[in-house]
Order: sequence, then structure tokens, then C-alpha cells
Amino acid sequence: MKYARMVIEKESPEEYGYDRIRFNLSESSVRDRKLSDFGLSIPDLLLPYGEHRGDPQLRALVAAQGKGLIAEDVLVTSGAAGALFIVATTLLSRDEHLIVVRPNYATNIETPRAIGCDITFIDLDFDKDFSLDIEKIAQAVRPQTRYVSITCPHNPTGTMISRTQLDALVALVEKSGCRLLVDETYRDLTHGEMLPLAASLSPSVISVASLSKAYGAPGIRVGWIVTRDAALMEHFLAAKEQIGICGSVVDEWIGARILERRDAFLAAQAPDLAKRLAIVRDWVENDPLIEWIEPQGGVVCFPRFRHGPRFDFEDFYADLLEGYGTYVGPGHWFEMPRNHMRIGFLYPHEDELRGGLAAISAAIRKHSARQG
Repeated sequence: MKYARMVIEKESPEEYGYDRIRFNLSESSVRDRKLSDFGLSIPDLLLPYGEHRGDPQLRALVAAQGKGLIAEDVLVTSGAAGALFIVATTLLSRDEHLIVVRPNYATNIETPRAIGCDITFIDLDFDKDFSLDIEKIAQAVRPQTRYVSITCPHNPTGTMISRTQLDALVALVEKSGCRLLVDETYRDLTHGEMLPLAASLSPSVISVASLSKAYGAPGIRVGWIVTRDAALMEHFLAAKEQIGICGSVVDEWIGARILERRDAFLAAQAPDLAKRLAIVRDWVENDPLIEWIEPQGGVVCFPRFRHGPRFDFEDFYADLLEGYGTYVGPGHWFEMPRNHMRIGFLYPHEDELRGGLAAISAAIRKHSARQG
């Protein structure tokens, strides 16, 4: 495999330095939490090799989120990124084909690229409300297609597919003999009615998620794969064992305790999520240079701004960071035009969000004026 660093990681705030950022709107999760935020302190745990499939209670808690799922349908992984890596390296080879809805989280694209498989991209269009065209996916399926890769709620736009569309995708992969991979990392942050856990609908569907985005716990590296296909799960388990045998018993203990508190935590967080979304909505409505497709889930949005033909994006983003102290996820992180930007609205504190949004508006006007 020919690995290349993902742009989103090379330009991450960790690489740049958090201390150099005043308004961090680049993060795609809720605010990072402490153990005490969950009422936790780590007991004197024994530190053996853990269960290879993951902590049984943790797996049962994940399975309980989907109708008809059992703990054996769940494999605990090193975050959703680890799950996506296992799926790609298990199912793909250089001679096989993948369909990816784009834009998408970088791992869903770069790991298949490193494998060297053939990839067909189904590109979402801002001017069509980032809506998913099921017919385009159907037309792209080949005999060599191993799976169709989507995210829902979508990263970076926050849009969602409907239940009708999800059922159509499931029927499509069942008929075609391939699989559907649904990255559901933001599922617990759905703003309205939540879709069913996709893997519960068919053995042809694979769900991936983690505790990183919705719970502010990326530091414990707990994610999972869910599939009702027992034979495929054995292959995923073999991949995990060859990568790292098992996960951290400490991380998985914490993960299980967080999921025990899932309902209360999400309910307490919901009003703040709604308030932050309203702040961004008000910003868009009151700045004629900004337009968006309002997200239906998650804590990110993907607006774009109007600009002239000679707008210097390199200078703009450098000044937005260095001059205004504001960091966003520019469109090129997602292989999209650079007048798009991903904005995370629940990681920053409220005053930081307001300050960052005001800085974006000011910087756009400053650099637009330079065109003249």
C-alpha cells in the first residue's frame, strides 16, 4: 500500500498548534470532555490483553441501539478511523471497485487510494442541496464493486438521506451482491428523527461509528464496526487481531461507562446544540456573501461564500488564521472548491463561535476589496 498523508491531518489544528488559534471552528466534534464530565474516575483496573472483539458490555450497549442486533454483531475498533481502515483493507484489492459519495471523510477515500483500487465518486452538489442521487449510484455499480461508501449524517455538510433513500440503497446492494458502508459517526447528533442503525436493516450493510464526535471523547480511541454477516465479521476480527490483537481495556472501560450514560448525556447536550445551530443560521441569514444548506445532523456545516474571479484563497485563509486567529476546514480538505468551508459549531465556546463567524465575514470583505 502506498500511503500518503491526508491533507486534513497535515493541516489539522494539532499540527498547527492550538495555542496559536483564537477561534477554532475547524473541529468536527463536540467540545472535548473530561472524565469528570461523565462522573467518572478510573478504578484500579487489571491490565491484561482485552477481549479481542472488545469489551462485552460495550458491545452489548452498541448493539442495543439497533433492532435485532446482538453483541456478536459488534467489533470494537480504534476509533471510527480504525474501523474504516479494517473495512477497506478487508474488502478491497487493486482489482476491485468502490463507490464513494464525495465530499467525504478523508479516510473513506485515502485508504482505498492507498490500496490502489478503482474508485467511482458520486459528487454531491451544493446547488442541488447536497442531495444523494440513488440512480447515479446504481449506474456506477459493476461486477467488481465491493461496496458503496456513504456517511449519514453527512460529513462535512450535515445533510441526511431519508429513510426511503436508505431503504433504496439497501435494496440496491442486496440486488447487486455488494455491500453498503454507512459511516454513522454523527448518528447520535441527528437534529430530528433518527434513522435506524443501518446495519440492523440487512446483512449486506456495515455500520461504523465512534465516541469521538458526539461525546467529545476522541482521546480514548473507541469506535466500532457493526454487521450481521457473521462470516464477514470473522474477517474483520482477523484484521483487528493482526493490527493490534485487542483494544485498550482502560479505553473500553471508559467507553462502556459513557454509553451507559448515553441518553442523559445527549439530552443534556441537545439544547446547546440547537442554540449553536441557531447562531450559525442567524449569521448566514444576515451576511449576503454567505450561503449554506442547513445541516440536519451533526455539529458541522459546509457553507460557501461569494467572491470575485481574482479572489486569492491562499492569502485569504492564511490571513483568516494569522490575522484573525480563526481556523476553519477549507474546501480543499474535502476535494471541494475553496470557497466552501467546514465550520464546527459545538466545539468552540459560544463567544468563540460568534467571534469566529464575525472574523470570517470581515476577512471575506477585506480580501474581496483587494480584488479591486
